[in-house]
Amino acid sequence: MNARQVVTFDCYRTLVDFDLNRETLPIVRDRLDEIGVGHDVFLDDLRVMRFQGVVQRPYRRYRDIVRDTLEHCMLLHGVEFRDEDYDRLIAAAEGFPAFPEVPDALRRLKERYDIAILTNSDDDLIPYHLDAIGVPFDHVVTAEQARAYKPRREAFEKLFEVLPQTRDQITHVAQGWEYDIMPTKALGIHRRVWVNRYGVKGSDHYHPYDEIRDLSELPALLGL
Repeated sequence: MNARQVVTFDCYRTLVDFDLNRETLPIVRDRLDEIGVGHDVFLDDLRVMRFQGVVQRPYRRYRDIVRDTLEHCMLLHGVEFRDEDYDRLIAAAEGFPAFPEVPDALRRLKERYDIAILTNSDDDLIPYHLDAIGVPFDHVVTAEQARAYKPRREAFEKLFEVLPQTRDQITHVAQGWEYDIMPTKALGIHRRVWVNRYGVKGSDHYHPYDEIRDLSELPALLGL
């Protein structure tokens, strides 16, 4: 058993302001407006398609899922897809920043805890966001390494394989309700913290979990 406990994090929308829909709309807006497709309808369909993409088997790289779901959603709504649409979107994704409070919160946590990431990302995509965060992690586990995406159990099992800590030494912190908070209820993780950045409704069914608004509240919650 490792002497230090570990705080594990989802990365996208927990640590990094990773919002593909926000960057997609300027790319497709004119074409949506031209044929009368509602922006919210299109973006919600795109979100659902991405979720379907990550839970499908066999494993596919996240970059490929982003491209294919964009193309398929545009096809669904009768919008012309262009290769440069994907190029523009993935370039924007590579430049997504960390949320402002994240670096300081992580530095405080490192005084007492190891920190790790479990992310639905590719090995060649996550370095852009680690650089944006600017705080070194003890472990970074990607979907590419696990050959599976959260919320599938295999993704978390890869994390448990990599960490020297046991499950009763892990606190898992995430914004993603369906990707992280729901599936971790049955995994034996010591403590779970939901970063409810967007003020959405949770569920008593998935308690116990702590709820915070952003990472600035996490150090105090964990005794720092």
